[in-house]
Amino acid sequence: MRLSAAITDQLQAQRGHLFPWTPVFLGTGIGAYFSLKSEPGMTVIAAFAVLSVVLACCAVRPRPLAFLCWAPAFAAAGLSLAGVRAHLVAAPVLDFRYYGPVEGRVVAVDRSPTDALRLTLDQVRLDRVSPRKTPVRVRISLKGQEQVPPPGARVMTTAHLLPPQGPAEPGGFDFRRHAWFKQLGGLGYTRAPVLLAEAPAGGVPVERLRSVLAHYLQQRIPGETGGFAAAITAGDRSGVGQRTLTALRQSNLAHLLAISGLHMGLLTGFVFAAVRVLFCLVPWCALRWPVKKLAALAALAAGSGYLLLSGGNVATERAFVMVAAMLGAVLLNRRAITLRAVAVAALIVLLRRPESLLSPGFQMSFAATAALVAVFGALRDGGPAKAPRWLRPVLALVISSAVAGAATAPVAAAHFNTVPHYGLLANLLAVPVMGSVVIPSAVLALCLAPLGLEGIGLTVMRWGLDWILAVAQTVSGFEGAVSAVPAPDAMVLPLFASGMLFAVIWQGRLRLAGFLPAAAALMVWTGAERPAVIIADSGGLIGVMQPDGRALSRAKGQGFTAGIWLENDGDPAEQAMAAARWREEDRGLPVWQGPGFRLVHAPGKRKLAQAGGCKDGDIVVSTVAAEPPGGCLLLTPRAMRQTGSIAWYAGGRLRTARSAAGERPWSGWRPEGPETLRLRGLMGPGGAAQ
Repeated sequence: MRLSAAITDQLQAQRGHLFPWTPVFLGTGIGAYFSLKSEPGMTVIAAFAVLSVVLACCAVRPRPLAFLCWAPAFAAAGLSLAGVRAHLVAAPVLDFRYYGPVEGRVVAVDRSPTDALRLTLDQVRLDRVSPRKTPVRVRISLKGQEQVPPPGARVMTTAHLLPPQGPAEPGGFDFRRHAWFKQLGGLGYTRAPVLLAEAPAGGVPVERLRSVLAHYLQQRIPGETGGFAAAITAGDRSGVGQRTLTALRQSNLAHLLAISGLHMGLLTGFVFAAVRVLFCLVPWCALRWPVKKLAALAALAAGSGYLLLSGGNVATERAFVMVAAMLGAVLLNRRAITLRAVAVAALIVLLRRPESLLSPGFQMSFAATAALVAVFGALRDGGPAKAPRWLRPVLALVISSAVAGAATAPVAAAHFNTVPHYGLLANLLAVPVMGSVVIPSAVLALCLAPLGLEGIGLTVMRWGLDWILAVAQTVSGFEGAVSAVPAPDAMVLPLFASGMLFAVIWQGRLRLAGFLPAAAALMVWTGAERPAVIIADSGGLIGVMQPDGRALSRAKGQGFTAGIWLENDGDPAEQAMAAARWREEDRGLPVWQGPGFRLVHAPGKRKLAQAGGCKDGDIVVSTVAAEPPGGCLLLTPRAMRQTGSIAWYAGGRLRTARSAAGERPWSGWRPEGPETLRLRGLMGPGGAAQ
C-alpha cells in the first residue's frame, strides 16, 4: 500500500507537466509500427484508432489517475497514424531495370554522395511503361554535367533506372522505406544530355524562387562559399561539394549547413531586435504603440518567409514552430521558451510526417532543443548566482554549444559512426560569426536590394562564411579530429532516448533515474556484435571480419556498399586497404572458409567460369545469372531478391535483410525459393531476425 501511495503521489505531482509526454507516447506508437515484421491490415489500423479514442475518453473522466490512459491512447494513435500515412503515400515502384527515354518535370536539384548533380522529376513518362505502373517520382544522377534546368522545367533524357535498393546490410538503413515515403519509385543515372522540353510554366513556384536565389548567390559569391550561402538561405546544397561537407561534419559544424533552429532563431531574433529598436527611435511610436508585439509580428513574418524559402525540411519546420510558439507567447504576454513549445513542435512534425521520427534530422534537432531548454530552464530557475553582464554572452555560447553537442553526439555517432573531438572549439569559433556577421549581413543585403546596393551585405556575408569554412577545414585537419565507432544494436537508441527524455521531462529528484537506462544503452553499445560475413544483395561484394578488420573481396566497385560496411564496423580504412586484408584465394578468386561451408566470390561471367567444379558445401556469390558450377549453391542478384543482403555471425546465426526488415509495403521481396532454404541449411538456422 505504501508503495502504491508513493507512486500515486509521484504521478499526481507531475500534473501540469504532462503535456511534453504527448509526443513521446505518440512517437512510441509510430516506432512500434515501423518495428513490425509484417504489415498490419487496415482493420487492425482502424482498431488501434478506435482504441485511442476509447482510451482518450477514459482519460478525461474525473477519476484518480484516469489521466494515465493518455499514454496508451497516444501510442495507439501513433501506430494507426503511421499505418494510414504509409498507405496514403503508396505509389508505383519499378520492379525491373529500365533503360530508355525518361521525361518529367524538375522538382528538386541536389548532389549525390559521389558529388554528382541529381534531378528529382515528377509527372514522369517512361517508354513502354503504362501510367499506372510509372513511378510518381524518379531521381537521376547526371554524369559529367554541371548545368541543369531550373525547377518547374520539363526535361527529357535517356537514363538507366533501378528500383530503390534495400539495406546494405541486415538491420541497416532501409532506403526502400525512405524512398517509399518520398514516392521515389526509381533511381538511376544518365550520361546523355538533359534536354529542355518545356520552359517553367506554373507549378513549383517556390522551388523556382529558391533556384533563382541560389543561382544568384553562387554568381555573386564564387566557389564553395557561394554554395554555402545558397544552402543557408535557400536550402539548396547542390553547390556544396563532398570535401566541404566532410570538413563540416568532422568539425561538428554540419548543423550550420542545415536551416534549423540556429538559423531561424538568429534571423527572427535579429528582425525582432532591429524592428523594436527602429520603433523605439521614434518616441511617439514607442510611447503609443505596442512596440514589442509589433516586433514579434515582424519576426514571425520573416520566419514564415524563411520557412517557405528553405524548402521546409523537418529541422526547419521544428524551428519555425518553436519560434512561432515563442513569438506567440510574446503576443500573449506569456513565458516563451518552455518544454511545452518543444512538445508542440514535435507533435506538429509527427502528425504531418510520422516517418520523420526515424530520421537523424528529427532526432538530433529535438534532442538538442529539449536539452537546451531543460538546461537553461534549470539555470534560470535555480542555478548559481548570475555572472557579470559582459560575461553572460560568452557563458551562454559555451553552455549552449556544450549542451547541444553532448545531446546530439550519441545520435550522430549511431547514424554516422563518427565522433568529432574538437566540435566545441569549432562551434565557439564559428557560431558567433554566424550570428553576428552572416545572418545580419544577409538581412542587410535583402533590405538594400531594391536600391541596388545588396553587394555591401553580400560582401560582409562572404567574409563571415569564408571564416566558418576556414574553421571547418582547420579543425577537421587536426590529428585525431574524428574517431570512428561501430554501429549500435537496434535497441540502443530507443533505450538511450527513453532515459534522457525521462531525465528532461520528469519533475523532481526521480528524474536522475533516467540516466540509468541511458548509461545501460551506452554499455550495450560497447558490446555491439558485428557480422563475421556480409554479402551484398547485388552479389558484387563480400566482407569477412579478420583480426585486423573487415576484409573486402574487391578493391574497386561497390564503393557505396563497402563504405557503409566499414563505417558500421567503426573502421576508417578505405576500400582498397580493406581489400588488401583478404588472405585466401583459389584459382584467382577470393575464398573464405567457414564452419561447414566455403564462400567463393566470382563476380562476372569470366570469374564465374573459374569457379567450375565447386563442391556441395561451397557458396558461390556472383553478379550474373547462370547454372550452379557443380554442386554448390549459387547466389545471384535474382536469387538474393528473395533475401536481400546477408549477414552471418560467428555464433552461427544467419540474418537476412528480409528477416530484419520484415514483409512491409515498401519491401518488394520476391517469393522465397529453394536457394533460401539451402542457404539456411549451409550457413545457419532460420534466418530469423534476432
